[in-house]
Amino acid sequence: MSDVAIRVESIGKRYRVGERQRYLALRDILANAFRFNGKRTPQDHIWAVRDVSFEVRQGEVVGLIGRNGAGKSTLLKLLARITRPTAGRATLHGRIGSLLEVGTGFHPELTGRENVFLSGAILGMSKVEIERKFDEIVAFAEVARFIDTPLKHYSSGMQMRLAFAVAAHLEPEILLVDEVLAVGDAAFQKKCLGKMSDVSRQGRTILFVSHNMAAVNTLCSRCIILDRGAVEFSGPAPDATARYFGKFLDSFDSTDLSGRPRKGNGKARFTSIAVKPENSSGQTVDVAFPGCNLVINLELKCESNFAPANLAVIVYDSNGYRVIDANTAQKGEFVSLQAGQAAKASFVLREVLLKPGKYLVGLWIGRPFMETIDDVEYATAFDFIESSETARHTETFPGIYLCRFEQSVLVMEAEVGAAPRS
Repeated sequence: MSDVAIRVESIGKRYRVGERQRYLALRDILANAFRFNGKRTPQDHIWAVRDVSFEVRQGEVVGLIGRNGAGKSTLLKLLARITRPTAGRATLHGRIGSLLEVGTGFHPELTGRENVFLSGAILGMSKVEIERKFDEIVAFAEVARFIDTPLKHYSSGMQMRLAFAVAAHLEPEILLVDEVLAVGDAAFQKKCLGKMSDVSRQGRTILFVSHNMAAVNTLCSRCIILDRGAVEFSGPAPDATARYFGKFLDSFDSTDLSGRPRKGNGKARFTSIAVKPENSSGQTVDVAFPGCNLVINLELKCESNFAPANLAVIVYDSNGYRVIDANTAQKGEFVSLQAGQAAKASFVLREVLLKPGKYLVGLWIGRPFMETIDDVEYATAFDFIESSETARHTETFPGIYLCRFEQSVLVMEAEVGAAPRS
């Protein structure tokens, strides 16, 4: 018997741009009267996924990464049989579970308890299975006190925690996961990552879509990069994430942030960023090196009023691990703007001892655990190079941060009569 759990053969999905719905309401009929009704051209079609082939073996955890619009979610929907392929086919061996949209089947008028059973049934769990796991689901979501309260009275964070808890307790042989680790606060995200690690250790086959490169490297042994609907690379996860950053983020040389992928409610938006390295004398230099200062200048514009919020600059390494997090909350400082106002901010990071390599800068503004106003995870990229001021061949040491240190070695005399160790 073959040990292949997922086999994808030249699969493709084509959509027609502006395709009309099959069933039309009155508003659709009126709107259609003003739409273009001429002859369509081949340019009216777009391939979201095209000629994709790969295999995933039983018990393997494979990551699927790529920029927004690369076709990742479409590919998972094809594998989950939510949509039919235009070309090719996919064969899956085993019971399939999909975490494609956290919160599927939740209803605000039903209690948390009722929603657990409703959502679980929609996701493919039997009543007996839900009853057996009910206490574990509620404990994981940390909503036991409110489990018999209508969902409309839950905070958004509580709803997301409960939704993920239901989805995460599926027991399929094959699990398709689409960006579900971005729910809740930082503590719950860590808990979600731990749960996914437990699932992977149980021998399940997992196809995991995420923009969190650290999570991809932690969970996945292998990774596939999608670019414009096609496979661009397939190989070990560390190689794939490094390649992803190296290739796709080289285009982030511009200081303009208008086209960057982002999250948040849009009350304010980052508009530009510039990273300037300085030497110990405060003079601007061409490239960053271990021990230099980093001056990060950014601009943002307020679209609508928001409560005082925190501003953060985050630096990631080429594998997506967060190595620096400079947040105004650490100093008890806040940013408050009115609609139409713009602001400039500057962060100065002193003596940054990062190892030579490629790094990325992310920007965030909001209120921790309450509100994200704008989140540009990858705003720009820059390189650290080796300099005469730091030790050479630092790549032989696995640490991320080049901490300045001193050492002292004390050699003790051997005890009289002590036998030397072999």
